[in-house]
Amino acid sequence: MGIALTIWTASGLVSLMGALCYAELGTALPFSGGEYSHIKRGLGSLPAFVFIWTSTFNKPASNAARALLFAEYATQPFYGICPAPDVLKKCLALAVLWSLGILNGLSVKMSVWLQAVFTLLKMMALSVIAVGGIVLLVTRQKESLARFEDMFASEIPSASQVAEAFFQGLYAYGGWWSLNYMAEEMKHPSRNIPLTVMTAVPAVIVFYLLVNISYLTVLTPKEIVSSVAVAVTWADRVIPSVAWIIPLSVAVSIFGALNCSMFTLGRLSYAGSQSGHLPLLISMLNVHSYTPAPAMIFSTIIASIFIIPSDLIMLTNYFGFSAWLMIGLTCASLIVLRYREPHLHRPYKVFLPVPFMMVAMSFFLVLAPIVWSPNMQYAYAFLFMLGSLLIYLPFIHFKLHFPFLDKFTCHLQLLLEVCPADGPAEGKCE
Repeated sequence: MGIALTIWTASGLVSLMGALCYAELGTALPFSGGEYSHIKRGLGSLPAFVFIWTSTFNKPASNAARALLFAEYATQPFYGICPAPDVLKKCLALAVLWSLGILNGLSVKMSVWLQAVFTLLKMMALSVIAVGGIVLLVTRQKESLARFEDMFASEIPSASQVAEAFFQGLYAYGGWWSLNYMAEEMKHPSRNIPLTVMTAVPAVIVFYLLVNISYLTVLTPKEIVSSVAVAVTWADRVIPSVAWIIPLSVAVSIFGALNCSMFTLGRLSYAGSQSGHLPLLISMLNVHSYTPAPAMIFSTIIASIFIIPSDLIMLTNYFGFSAWLMIGLTCASLIVLRYREPHLHRPYKVFLPVPFMMVAMSFFLVLAPIVWSPNMQYAYAFLFMLGSLLIYLPFIHFKLHFPFLDKFTCHLQLLLEVCPADGPAEGKCE
């Protein structure tokens, strides 16, 4: 238990360090596109294209997985112990994807409001578990504290087990990198980005620790390991009469994460198109709402393709380690920019050893699974990333262009009521 809580804390601190690095880049370079824009500025066009090439398929596949998981939790209560039909789950997943895609393409303010509501609901559910654990810890003080007396007494895990636990912990904290994707549309990013990072990430660390202490107060480590859904097991034990709240909260949490991911993915496609790494149409803005509607449609279509044959969701495992490779490249670009552009206005500056530590941690997390559990899937992932050269060299480097595409772009522009973006989008949000 002691090592588990230590890893939860350490994963949170690593996430905080990464978020602080991103805060410097987001305030100095407040452009849509997040890591893509920073890698392009710091390391050049080719690494940025590899990033957007990988993300164009990896992130929509992850969104498809979230949508299917939401459909699983939303439909299962109606079928009891029987599995819900796959067709129903896929139809609901597609409906959720396109509803959020249309919403994000029509109104930034509406999607931000929706995100705030679902974040509040998610925090309320976590609060129920955290407060419930504290109450039990106080009322059953002697019995509960006995569980924590020998926290470090069990067998010490191996290095590979610790590394695997880190992957899981860092995945749970994932999402801190999303803030920079909306920097261009944010009011006062130089103030709001560091403020958000310094308040939200520590708050999440505290919540996760309290929730895990609550689990350990009610359940034994063996029960936690054997449980398919720890929160549901906890609810059945502590609040059996309203245990249905927890699966509902899981669905709410997935829905909020999906909305945020779709919001940021549209901005990534928009930034890539503005730089000439994706078709011009994707960088255009809707003339009524000033949102990157074509970018949202593009990313939603790709996610929908991944939903139809659901076994393709397994492909997301091939790219799991690529996320930390890109985080390492982003932090490396921060270091490069510090030395190459020392006079760049930086409203917030992170302590310089922090990005060096993040680069080291990122490459450790990339290499660790390859060294400890070599698998052909990593070779496939590397080959997929190298495959980006087959697109980059003719179409980006040598600027190969087919004139008939201009007429096609013009027709789609009229159909979608979009125009080229001459500057940052209007209608900025807080």
